Amino acid sequence: MAKTPLAPDSNTRRPRFIPPPGTCDAHCHIFGPGTTFPYDPKAAYHPHDAPFEALCRLHAILGIERAVIVHASCHGADMRATLDGIARAGGRFRGTAIIDEDCTDAHLRALDEGGIRGVRFNFVRHLGGPPELGFFRRTVERARALGWHLILHLDSQDIVDYAELFRSVPVPIVIDHMARVSAAGGLGQEPFRVLLEFMKNENTWVKVCGAERVSSAGPPFIDAVPFARALIEAAPHRVLWGTDWPHPNVKIMPNDGDLVDLIPLIMPDAATQQRILVDNPARLYGF
Repeated sequence: MAKTPLAPDSNTRRPRFIPPPGTCDAHCHIFGPGTTFPYDPKAAYHPHDAPFEALCRLHAILGIERAVIVHASCHGADMRATLDGIARAGGRFRGTAIIDEDCTDAHLRALDEGGIRGVRFNFVRHLGGPPELGFFRRTVERARALGWHLILHLDSQDIVDYAELFRSVPVPIVIDHMARVSAAGGLGQEPFRVLLEFMKNENTWVKVCGAERVSSAGPPFIDAVPFARALIEAAPHRVLWGTDWPHPNVKIMPNDGDLVDLIPLIMPDAATQQRILVDNPARLYGF
C-alpha cells in the first residue's frame, strides 16, 4: 500500500536572500492534482497534491523565474502532469522524464518537443531500488540520440557500488541531492570522496539541493553546507541548485524560505550565485 508523505509547509517564509534575475529552481516537482493526473497505483508513495499553481505561488515568494520539473516516481511513466506544467509555463520550465519498457521512439520525440531534456533513474531502495541494468543501458543510448542527459537519484552507497557503470555512461549525468550523503559521515566518507572524483569528469553534474536530506543535525541544516561548498569548489561550472519542493519523503519538512537563505552560505559571492542559479541551468536546459 502506497504511503502518504508529509505535506509541504504552506506558510512559505519570504527569504532574506534575493536571487538574481533568471534564477532557476533546477529540482522541483509537480504532483497531481490526483483527480486530473492520477498517481501510479504501483508507486511507493502517493503524495499530497502539489500542482502547477502551488509551485508558481512558491516561486513568486522566493523570487525564482525558471524551473526544471523532475518527474517523480509517484506518477510512474505517465508524463502528463509534468508536460502540462511545462506547457503552461510559457517557456520558463523544462523537465526530466521517467520512462518504461513500453516507451516508443515517437513518445520520446513528443517528450522532447514538450520540453523534456533528460531521463531520471531512481536507485534509492525506498523507491524500489536499482533499475534492470539492461534497460538502463538501452535507455542511455536512446537518451544519447536525443541529446538528453541522465538524472541519477541515489542512496549514497550507490555511487560507490555502481561507479564503473556510471563512468561508462556516454551522456552527461546529473546526480541529485549531493548523492544523499549523510553529513554525520563527514567530508572524508567514501561516497563523498567518490562523488568528488566524479566531479573531475566533464560529463558529471551535481545538484547542491536536498540540504534537509543530507543534514544530520536538523534545521536549519547548516551541517550540509560544507558538502555543497566542496562540490562547488570542485566544479562550479557543473553545479545546479533547486528547492526539491514539495520535498517528498523527508523526515523533517523544511520551509523553502529557509532553504533559499542557505544559498549565500553555500555560494557566498555574486559571481558564483549567477553561475549556479542562472548560467549553468540555462546552458544544460536551453533557457
